[in-house]
Amino acid sequence: MSMLTPPGMGGKYRVTGAAYPRMRRPRRRRRIVFTVLGAVLGLALLGYGSVQLMNVFRGEGGTGKHQSAAGKDCATPKPRAGAAAAASPAVAKPAVALPKPGEITVNVYNATPRAGLAKAVGDELKKRGFTVGKVGNAPADFDKKVPGTGILLGSPTTDKAAFSVLGTQLEGDTQQTDAREGADIDLILGDAFKELSPKEAADKELYLLANPQPAPAKTC
Repeated sequence: MSMLTPPGMGGKYRVTGAAYPRMRRPRRRRRIVFTVLGAVLGLALLGYGSVQLMNVFRGEGGTGKHQSAAGKDCATPKPRAGAAAAASPAVAKPAVALPKPGEITVNVYNATPRAGLAKAVGDELKKRGFTVGKVGNAPADFDKKVPGTGILLGSPTTDKAAFSVLGTQLEGDTQQTDAREGADIDLILGDAFKELSPKEAADKELYLLANPQPAPAKTC
């Protein structure tokens, strides 16, 4: 045994002078790696929390808004006092008071070269409930001078609803006024006129005119 060999140590730990016992250094590398990973994870969590806190102060991600499927922010409506949690159906607007066709006197004038057109249109309007007054050729100011389907001509004081009711019977008409004092309305047929609107279509348009539909709810 060498004099360099500590008492009690022999075998592979025996110091002979040509070899020395291999003493392991403390394993600090693993501890350093865990420490670095812990620091990185802590910084990441701290940064994420800071971003969330900033979003809260800026109003993002809060309860005041919600994201739609298209990615746009939509304001959340404030519930009314006493309102139910479920959305109530849209309430239809009340019916509009319109004059009945029989309360509207229509004078039918033909401004086209087609003979008998005014009488044929007047007879059809009478079947649809309108009161038909004068029927004949258009005055010189309009004769052969109406390129559209027709003109509704009345007094400035004529109820606008009467124009609308008569307008359901004819597509593409225009409205004008003159110096007359009566409530009657002239229907002056123009070159583009072919026939009155089909009665089913006119009745549907008249119904929608009297019963306006509510605007569709805005969706996100």
